[in-house]
Amino acid sequence: MQDALLALTRYWTERGCVVVQPYNTEVGAGTLNPATVLRVLGPEPWRVSYVEPSVRPDDARYGENPNRLQTHTQFQVILKPDPGNPQELYLGSLEALGIDVRAHDVRFVEDNWASPALGAWGLGWEVWLDGLEITQFTYFQQAGGMSLDPVSVEITYGIERIMMALQGVDHFKDIAYAPGISYGEAFGQAEYEMSRYYLDDADVEANKRLFEEYAAEARRMLDARLPVPAHNYVLKCSHAFNVLDARGAISTTERARAFGRMRGLAREVAALWAARREELGHPLGLAEAPAPAVPPTEFAEVAEPATLLFEIGTEELPPAEVTRTVEAVARAVADKLAATRLAHGAVEAHGTPRRVVVLVPDVAPREPDAEKTVRGPRVSAAFDADGNPTKAGQGFARGQGVAVEALGRVTENGVEHVALVRTDPGRGAVEVLSGLLAEVVSELRAEKNMKWNDPKLSFTRPIRWLLALLGTTPVPVAVSSLAAEPRTRVHRTAAEPVVEVSTADGYLEFLAGHGIDASARVRRDAVVARAEELAATVDGVVDFEGVLDEVTNLVERPTPILGSFEERYLELPAQILTTVMRKHQRYLPVRTRDGSLLPHFVAVANGEVDADLVRAGNEAVLRARYEDAAFFWRADLRTPLEDMKAGLEKLTFADKLGSMADRAGRIAVLARRLAEEVGAADETLARAGELAKFDLGSQMVIELSSLAGVMAREYAERAGETPEVARALFEMELPRSAGDALPSSTPGALLSLADRFDLLAGLFGIGANPTGSSDPFGLRRAALGAVSVLRAFPDLKGITLTKALALAAQGIEEQRWEVSAEALDTAREFAVRRYEQQLLDAGHDHRFVNAVLPLADAPAVADAALAELTDLAGDPGFAALVAALQRVRRIVPADVVGEYDPQVLVEPAEVALHKAVADVPAGVTGPAAFAAAASGLTGPVNTFFDEVLVMAEDADVKRARLGLLAAIRDLAAPVLDWQALGTALG
Repeated sequence: MQDALLALTRYWTERGCVVVQPYNTEVGAGTLNPATVLRVLGPEPWRVSYVEPSVRPDDARYGENPNRLQTHTQFQVILKPDPGNPQELYLGSLEALGIDVRAHDVRFVEDNWASPALGAWGLGWEVWLDGLEITQFTYFQQAGGMSLDPVSVEITYGIERIMMALQGVDHFKDIAYAPGISYGEAFGQAEYEMSRYYLDDADVEANKRLFEEYAAEARRMLDARLPVPAHNYVLKCSHAFNVLDARGAISTTERARAFGRMRGLAREVAALWAARREELGHPLGLAEAPAPAVPPTEFAEVAEPATLLFEIGTEELPPAEVTRTVEAVARAVADKLAATRLAHGAVEAHGTPRRVVVLVPDVAPREPDAEKTVRGPRVSAAFDADGNPTKAGQGFARGQGVAVEALGRVTENGVEHVALVRTDPGRGAVEVLSGLLAEVVSELRAEKNMKWNDPKLSFTRPIRWLLALLGTTPVPVAVSSLAAEPRTRVHRTAAEPVVEVSTADGYLEFLAGHGIDASARVRRDAVVARAEELAATVDGVVDFEGVLDEVTNLVERPTPILGSFEERYLELPAQILTTVMRKHQRYLPVRTRDGSLLPHFVAVANGEVDADLVRAGNEAVLRARYEDAAFFWRADLRTPLEDMKAGLEKLTFADKLGSMADRAGRIAVLARRLAEEVGAADETLARAGELAKFDLGSQMVIELSSLAGVMAREYAERAGETPEVARALFEMELPRSAGDALPSSTPGALLSLADRFDLLAGLFGIGANPTGSSDPFGLRRAALGAVSVLRAFPDLKGITLTKALALAAQGIEEQRWEVSAEALDTAREFAVRRYEQQLLDAGHDHRFVNAVLPLADAPAVADAALAELTDLAGDPGFAALVAALQRVRRIVPADVVGEYDPQVLVEPAEVALHKAVADVPAGVTGPAAFAAAASGLTGPVNTFFDEVLVMAEDADVKRARLGLLAAIRDLAAPVLDWQALGTALG
């Protein structure tokens, strides 16, 4: 291992990095060394590399876990500014370690980084070596709450992981650290003893005092304008906090207060450092931005229609952004071409993690000329009575650069104007495309955007090259510092990673010849076909659920590889195993035909690799993951459920809403209150409520949060709880997403509703409303889930959105937090809109959806009304009733009360209508029942309007007639929003 550290030091030193030493106080990551977190601030260039022992007390495992250490070794590199080729430099460093990057599967997999305590974030990847995460690779965007310019590239190697992979060992203790000395021999004692200290023996009160003293000293150093010692004490403060956290001594309130304090100090340190460097005149100078590309001034001409090829080359895009970017670029190119006069064929677009390729056949060589009429003043204003040009006429001619005699005439709206017909010459295709394609690139955006070394561009990952050809003719495209060239980049590990491109024709085949399948459909089909072939060799079938689309967009050419794991791991619950495969490794599980899990999986590598080498690496990674899972499983089974539940006190839910223990308590109370509303309280619900969310305190769920609910069921069953309680605890987490399974039991449904309504009332109550695409607490998902459960359980229709939110707010207020009536109204409307969207997405007529929305407070009731309304839509009698009711609604002012004196009504038509109204029983609900009960109103209403003047001169008669109509309006109002139906049905 020491040789590896020396090799990395030598490699980066040769590439201009300063070598500094590990920091002389505990840091949780190499990022916190001032050589990173302070040096990335400001405009000075900086290249550095160093070894950093990173101390994380919460990862202490007494040296027993093969992959978890309280002190692990990072190798940290900062490149400021971004050199333009950091990934290629990084791959070179792997080769310096003796890793054959052509034989192994080296992948850049989306992994964004943020540290709220530092006010820092960045976008980038975790780097995989045959499925093993070995490096964090980040473009720093912000630190200390300050946006960074220039942007720094941070590369953080996990040395123990790399060495375990290279040396083929399964435990960190077995790493050969130096000749004749293992890692365990060198550091095993320290690992055990520090674990003992952090987990068992650290003096809580002493560390609390240290936290306060360190924070006070940091404050004093800031006041003295000394950012480096201030930062030093912020680090000490952070470590004291981490020790207390590992000891379980931090309450929710203390956590929030401590985080806020450290965040404030860290931001002050950053600002003071930047100010001090400016005062010192930036001794290292100023980083230079790349020179802007030279805008094209000459454009080649083409003689015949040709195919346009446009490629935007990037560093690895997040899988979801591949699809979105392909669609966005295709749309932008099509729209911009449509705004020109250039004839062309259909726009076709494809994408991989590293490129978006646009192909447009039959692009005309140039635009046709166009005549453009420029209208001037009226003829009467342009010429006097003698036909001589006036100043207005002369001025128009002069403005157009022609003699007055050249002006023509045009008549518009019966008025004759002077005019000039100009010919607008068509531009050549290359000229048109040059500007058009530059706009496409400069306007490109994603959900999360970043900066790199380019001074103007911003996108989800760096754009590194452009390729534009019209047939065989290069199209000059200049965007910021990028200029298109007739070449592309293929696999970084290819013998020639950059290749010339001579023609747009056959480009997809050209890429395929270099090992790249640009079409996502081709890649997807290849994954499915080969994975199924491999699974068949072990009498299995592939489970593609959940990861197929992601896997397709993680590679440029898929190479499925069949791997296996020891059968003893099948003793773990299957969902643990598949969650690890899918969530952590993006593997495809292999099952028997009856659905049982087999000890096999399919990994999808990128391009040509040594299959045996990659298989062995992925198997080792999965084995380590399963060892972790088995470790957590065994530890959790030894822990009483009540102890896990007690651990929720340490988990913060949200500011002003307490801990997860507070939230779990509210859920239990709310579930009981909801049950009382519908007479569904029972022992199962009461016991499940007592245990609500307990599994969030388990080691397994802390590590694999998506297993919440699954582990509650597993642990509850094994702890002797009834199957009904275990099922309710599992179903509380359902549905997890749109289309997911719903609870099947009433206790599970009530807990699910309580969970979601507490979330909605609480977070809307503190103002954490979703905005645009930002919904960090999953409130849209929560509202959809609550509505879906209420729709699936008609027996719970007594639980309305209004009642549930009010009861949730009551529980929150009983814990001393307040929820305003306005917040509850907003939350209710938010849930109603989710219900409305569900109905529209299911294809229901928008008129019918709007008609039942007043009933959406009880979604099951609205569902029943919608079904009845849909059935009645083709009934002529119902259509006539709707039309009659619409006539009533249109004439009656909203403020008229539905009361009247029947003695005033003497006309036969109004007397008949009064009798028809009296015959309709009160309280009829549901469109079908109301239509049957009120069908006798249609004729009398129509006759009334034909024979009676509603707005009679006699005030008493007018009042009675309006009151009669208002009574009809009010009779129908609780059933539907009749106005939404319009006057025509069917």
